Amino acid sequence: MNYVIRFIKNWTLPLSMVMGVVSYFVYVNIHALDSTHQFMSDFISVAQPGLIFMMLFLSFCKVEPKELRPHSWQIKLMLIQALSFVILAIPIILKPDIPGRIVIESAMLCMICPTATAASVFTGKLRGNTSCVVSYTCVINLIAALLIPAVVSLTHNGGNHSFLTSFALIIGKVFPLLMLPLLLAFGVRYMLPKFHAFMVRISYISFYLWAVTLTIAIGITTKAIVHSHHSAANYIGIGVVSIATCILQFYLGRTIGRHHGEPIAGAQSLGQKNTAFAIWVAYTFMSPVTALAGGFYAVWHNIVNSWQLYQARKQELKLN
Repeated sequence: MNYVIRFIKNWTLPLSMVMGVVSYFVYVNIHALDSTHQFMSDFISVAQPGLIFMMLFLSFCKVEPKELRPHSWQIKLMLIQALSFVILAIPIILKPDIPGRIVIESAMLCMICPTATAASVFTGKLRGNTSCVVSYTCVINLIAALLIPAVVSLTHNGGNHSFLTSFALIIGKVFPLLMLPLLLAFGVRYMLPKFHAFMVRISYISFYLWAVTLTIAIGITTKAIVHSHHSAANYIGIGVVSIATCILQFYLGRTIGRHHGEPIAGAQSLGQKNTAFAIWVAYTFMSPVTALAGGFYAVWHNIVNSWQLYQARKQELKLN
């Protein structure tokens, strides 16, 4: 029994990913549950943000407000995301019917997608600088909210939304779930110190809340892939570009972060993405098929995270 518990603890993320895929196929193939599909969809739309909120609140309780200051090296990461997004958009702006447009848009989405709200939780698990990741997440979300409407208005002839409407939609999507847990954690720190101390003691639970959230996210990703009907060339192109941008961003983030003593924070800030946000942006502002890029990226960055946890455990065993 101890071996089983230790195995589950050590391989939480891969097990969550497998569970997400398996759960989706089991659920949709139990036809007696067909009438519950809408209810389950509505339930997940409420449960997933709730889990993320609790996960972030517990994680943010460990963050000192004074530590949330920007660092010069983070500007390099922001420039990588912003400039790559703009540069990739130029061919589409100049030639809207360019071959491979879907693949280019997928690359744009993978590069500008802001840091996952859960990145701070995972950074803490790897003993990295959580505060750096929190501050970067806040700023990059604002940059994405400004850049996406501006660039998409050029690549999609203004689309269905004006710049201000698009900006408001994005801010309304990401900031309540990001800023409210942070403000609540700071409020509890100063107004309810005993309760805050208790939250810090049980903050390790945030990792397991993330595991549940990941299971749900992978299930949603599986559904998106199953119900998408496009050419094999598009699937292959999106898959290749998503894994290439994932590896590139983890590498660049770690390399830049290492030069400033923050390799883990750098890697997670640039490499771990809010893929649910990417999927939403694709459906709302871009070609819906590019939502697959967010789905594929969710798989790749969680595989990278699982490998990092494995390496961290090996290192701990060597030290012990």
